Amino acid sequence: MLFISPTESHRGTPGHPSPLPTMADSMDIDDSLYSRQRYVLGDSAMQKMARSAVFLSGIGALGVEIAKNIVLAGVKAVTLHDCKRCEVWDLGTNFFIREEDVVEAVHSRVAELNPYVQVSVSTDVLDENTDLSFLKRYQCVVLTETKLSLQKRIDRFCHSQQPPIKFIGCDVFGICSRVFCDFGEAFEVSDPTGEEPKELFIQNISQENPGVVTCMDSRTHGLQTGQSVCFKEINGMSELNGTTHQVTVLSPYSFAIGDTSSFQPYAHAGIFRLVKMPKTFTFAPLQLHTVMLALDAFLEQHARLPNIGVNQELVRSVSRCARGCLSPLAAVVGGIASQEVLKALTGKFSPLQQWVEAHCFNVDFGVCRGDRYDALRACIGESLCLKLHTFQVFMVGCGAIGCEMLKNMALMGVGLSRCSGEICITDPDLIEKSNLNRQFLFRPQHIRKPKSTTAAAASLEINPELQIDAHLNKVCPATEDMYSDAFFSRLNLVVTALDNVEARRYVDSRSVSNQKALLDSGTMGTKGHTEIIVPYLTESYNSHRDPPEEEIPFCTLKSFPAVIEHTIQWARDKFESAFSHKPSIYNMFWQTHSSAQEVLRVRIILHSMEGSFQVIKLLSRRPTQWEHCLALARLKFDKYFKRKALQLLHSFPLDTRLKDGSLFWQSPKRPPSPIEFDLNDPLHFSFVVSTARLFAGIYNIPHSEEVRGTFNYLYQHIETDETVKKPDQLQMTVSSEEERQAISQLQKAISSSSVTPGRLRMTPTFFEKDDDSNGHMDFVASASALRAHMYAIEAADRLQTKRIAGKIIPAIATSTAAVAGLVSLELIKVAGGYGFELFKNCFFNLAIPVMVLTETAQVKRTQIRDDISFSIWDRWTIFGHEDFTLSDFMNAVKEEYGIEPTMVVHGVKMLYVPVMPGHNKRLKLTMHKLIKPSAGRKYVDLTVSFAPEVDGDEDLPSPPVRYYFSRERESGETA
Repeated sequence: MLFISPTESHRGTPGHPSPLPTMADSMDIDDSLYSRQRYVLGDSAMQKMARSAVFLSGIGALGVEIAKNIVLAGVKAVTLHDCKRCEVWDLGTNFFIREEDVVEAVHSRVAELNPYVQVSVSTDVLDENTDLSFLKRYQCVVLTETKLSLQKRIDRFCHSQQPPIKFIGCDVFGICSRVFCDFGEAFEVSDPTGEEPKELFIQNISQENPGVVTCMDSRTHGLQTGQSVCFKEINGMSELNGTTHQVTVLSPYSFAIGDTSSFQPYAHAGIFRLVKMPKTFTFAPLQLHTVMLALDAFLEQHARLPNIGVNQELVRSVSRCARGCLSPLAAVVGGIASQEVLKALTGKFSPLQQWVEAHCFNVDFGVCRGDRYDALRACIGESLCLKLHTFQVFMVGCGAIGCEMLKNMALMGVGLSRCSGEICITDPDLIEKSNLNRQFLFRPQHIRKPKSTTAAAASLEINPELQIDAHLNKVCPATEDMYSDAFFSRLNLVVTALDNVEARRYVDSRSVSNQKALLDSGTMGTKGHTEIIVPYLTESYNSHRDPPEEEIPFCTLKSFPAVIEHTIQWARDKFESAFSHKPSIYNMFWQTHSSAQEVLRVRIILHSMEGSFQVIKLLSRRPTQWEHCLALARLKFDKYFKRKALQLLHSFPLDTRLKDGSLFWQSPKRPPSPIEFDLNDPLHFSFVVSTARLFAGIYNIPHSEEVRGTFNYLYQHIETDETVKKPDQLQMTVSSEEERQAISQLQKAISSSSVTPGRLRMTPTFFEKDDDSNGHMDFVASASALRAHMYAIEAADRLQTKRIAGKIIPAIATSTAAVAGLVSLELIKVAGGYGFELFKNCFFNLAIPVMVLTETAQVKRTQIRDDISFSIWDRWTIFGHEDFTLSDFMNAVKEEYGIEPTMVVHGVKMLYVPVMPGHNKRLKLTMHKLIKPSAGRKYVDLTVSFAPEVDGDEDLPSPPVRYYFSRERESGETA
């Protein structure tokens, strides 16, 4: 399946292939590239991958998916083995093959995915006579498109080595697929699930046999019997601190830990945490499921269908399309198999035990035409192929899932120009380096270029027949004129590849309003989900709502942090307030006031600084040079980490008790300890320097890279006495004395001629987590760590702080490929007009591994009367004219749909509510006068309700009623 140039191939006698490049013992992890993946795998697993080599045989539809995923992941070296030559057929299954290829190796396109991975090629014959000793140099062997007998031979060899070479065999035969894993007789997994252990506070521990631990605030512990937990910070029963105990679950909120009867009585506080224990898995050599065994036997030995007592129609279907290929299925299996490769190399996550087999929907068989779509046509038939070619698809988002979706649609020929099809894509974002680890259509030379146009160009390289229209817009109310109902009316399908809920909800509402199918999906680490939304068959995305994220109470953030997440969020809030919000308010104020002199004149007349007090403080105490910024940062240190603690302890001494006699300072409240500034402490120094840099940035002051010498001098001259008025001691309630001081300060600033146009402008700074040179993460990490130290909270490392502060969603290419493949399979079903029972939503977790396919949620109908009902997909339509009155509208609804409205609303405007004064007079007004449509507006959607059948009940709803101002509809618009 490779085009090989003689200078690029590794030739030689079997058993003596050309040597692999020497592997480094370790690798510094490039966080700018791997940041999202590091949160999935962890640094230890990343380092193991960086020392591992993989042998991959067969670079067809499945092999190239695996190669893509493991190279993006960052293994040390990959050898691609294949002896086949490419055919036109393969253009529809291998996204790294081009029509113009003659001798260029596919491997060069694989290699450019990741500069840290060494990609080599082998075309040596691999058969029953090959000396397999060359495989000893690899940690994992992956076989695709390999005969069963050879797979068994190679697996036996790998299984017999010490340590075993991890073996994976996988294939896609048309609509069927399989993956097999053998990692040896004792494969140890350090982290079976990958879930981050939670820390929970303890409410009580009983002094008995067995002792029972109860969680605080009825929090569920999420433990299972047999797991182990460790304890810390317990007062009273201190014998448990630092010890690990196996648990027996008693309820979602409590568990037993063994005999505590001889321990001191529990007093208060304490935290427990799940201890992850390694797990050993045992593997047996290759065995096959009966159906797949029969198919292999048929392919190797016979020219007829096997007769083995199974469903012969199933075997017949599998056999007839076995040479074909569904590229989306290859993407799904490639994602699964690639994750197994990473498990084999790292010991991270639970491996597959040992088989997985999957097949797709019922098939139709097409006749080969000698073009790039023959492999697809063999599986779904000519008619469905043509429907895909004519499809009009709108995809919102061109990130990781978007790139994978474009690849799948390009291979299947979705939206061909010669068939009047089209793929319209939009994404306002630019490409960042961190995207390259998952968004495989992008390369280093694309950084800072638009995602949508770059992805479109890359997709056209895969399939030049596509028609792609790339936009740089958000899809939101502000762009509704561009993505109008007329735009949606031309579509066959909407695909969301988004990373936030609100955007999904909006696109879903537009799709439902225009009765268009929507395919939604998402990933988080090794987890993925798909949701299929089909008009008149299923519920929509907005039909269900996830529970809202639990917000941290303000008082907790301000004064009583209990866990590291609280201190990190506090640091982010300080960043936003000092370096973004205040500068923005400052600029807005001076944009609306002509001059400082005018502000002073008005404030003297009014005898008040209301509305300008904060701004005047910022102006009068504005630093003018780098040393001033350092001094201001040093004062901030004392304010945040010394004076705040002293103030709290003054208000609530350590022995303070509540009315019930219990201590005020007990779990989860932690008493603070003031921190004395130490110039030689790297954390203290980092906070001051990063804070000073940020102040310099918002005040447009050049900063110096050499700070220690200057700071040593300033250290002796910065006034930090508690009685000294600090520039940042601003109160919400402004006294008259403070107002007089502010007016005086403004007068002084004006008289000294320091109020220049430049001083009336600040530069707000917006948090950017991925640029280590800007100092943003330096501030957040140091501020969070110092606050954690102040409250005796275990600090987080910089990587964890960045994830929490930046709200980073962990991501990895394996799950992205799998989820996009699953969505693309549903796309085929949408094109085929399949019935409700064949559409499937999916949830998977490749770490465990588990994949659950479920029926979509069937659409619900709301009953208005015995003979009148509607669903979210229904829309009633009324046509009016220039003189059409509100009374005419209500009569038309009654005549057309058999029920008379009692209320009519347009957006937030109530057009008719009988109980509202004067509304009965509106019945004679025209709809045009009541609604006042904008020029060119042809219709509006109205909300109508009806009187209940029983007095006292709530009014009955209706579907949206689309009112046309004339009989003319928008082109292509359907009612």
